[in-house]
Amino acid sequence: MKTNEIGIELKELGLRDQSVHRNLTVGEFVDDIVANNEGLIGLRGAAMVDTGIYTGRSPKDKYIVDEPSSNSDIWWGPVNQKISEETFNELYDQVTNFYNLNSQSKTYVFDGFAGADPKHTLSIRIIAKKAWQAHFVHNMFIRPKANQLENFSPGFTIINASDVKNNSYKKYGMNSETFIVFHIKKRIAIIGGTEYGGEMKKGIFSILHYLLPKKNILSMHCSANVDEKNNSPAIFFGLSGTGKTTLSADPKRSLLGDDEHGWSDDGLFNFEGGCYAKLIRLSEEAEPEIYQTTQMKGTVIENAVMKDDGILDLNDNSLTENTRGAYPLDYIPGVIKSGKANHPKNIIMLTADAFGVLPPIAKLSPDQAMYHFLSGYTAKVAGTEIGLSNEPQATFSTCFGAPFMPRNPIEYGNLLKEKISKHNVDCWLVNTGWSGGVYGVGKRISIKN
Repeated sequence: MKTNEIGIELKELGLRDQSVHRNLTVGEFVDDIVANNEGLIGLRGAAMVDTGIYTGRSPKDKYIVDEPSSNSDIWWGPVNQKISEETFNELYDQVTNFYNLNSQSKTYVFDGFAGADPKHTLSIRIIAKKAWQAHFVHNMFIRPKANQLENFSPGFTIINASDVKNNSYKKYGMNSETFIVFHIKKRIAIIGGTEYGGEMKKGIFSILHYLLPKKNILSMHCSANVDEKNNSPAIFFGLSGTGKTTLSADPKRSLLGDDEHGWSDDGLFNFEGGCYAKLIRLSEEAEPEIYQTTQMKGTVIENAVMKDDGILDLNDNSLTENTRGAYPLDYIPGVIKSGKANHPKNIIMLTADAFGVLPPIAKLSPDQAMYHFLSGYTAKVAGTEIGLSNEPQATFSTCFGAPFMPRNPIEYGNLLKEKISKHNVDCWLVNTGWSGGVYGVGKRISIKN
């Protein structure tokens, strides 16, 4: 749809005379991806794209504007780096100038929601110049009904200008030409220098991590599923590569979501409308539900290799270990369409231990659960972030998601402790890493086990 058909303008953002195409269909996205030479379409219809040099997030290039309305709430440091209002304004001008110089090409707008509970949902607007990036967020977030677009007002906006590079980064005291910058008061973020789709996904996640604790809601980097017969939800904490997506896609249980949830006084709710699964060495036998999504029209696949016959080679890591597939939640059979569930009966903390430290499974006391939540130990898998070596690296990411948490970890920890106690939740530590020896000696614990 174009601007004159839908009545939205972007001038208040500084974007003038854009050819706006809002909330396109999957077919329209696929057509534009091909027409714009942004990617290829696999034999089964999935869109295949290459994100360039950035095949993972760039945490050292993430910044938050230091401004009075939010600076006392932010956990400043290596995770949440300060940037001045002046620097933000100069980068913002570069972003808007890029859009205005290219106003005759299509500007893609996705209007939708983050947060399946209507009491706590955040309306979001994501603007991009690449069709595949708009397709990605269409898959990842909650897609609106037609009547919800009539008087839509975004609560947070991301402008993705992945082709823009910050050539003056040294002058600003920044780390590289890439930037992901959040202005909390203005409810806006800008992205430049990286095409990786996960920056948009995790950008909205970071904002929910700022907003929801103010409402006594625990925002969590976790997957969740439910035994609906026994009304028994479970949540799985863990960093990327520890098995959150795989283990939550259990054919015997209903999927709530694979990565991001809130826990309110009413229970659990998914933040997203899609899943973002790691695909490297994906097995149809071990992970049939996720494997099927790679064969479906509408899935967006990042950095995987396609053979000459149009078939995916999911064992090929020549571009990255961090190959990804983004697909709507309802591509998984038995998904809970409401995105909501009761309070959890079990909390499972996943860690991919590569050093022979942890047992395969352990029951945790509430105090032990708090220790593991606040320490967030795992061994990171190469490819999830820029700068990792080929060997797994021990890391301690507080709350199993420090890169996305703008507040002090104690705030999230206190909320978790309160909710575990109030709802009498059982807690477990599950090792999805190596058994029988360290990495290179032992064997990784099988998905089936």
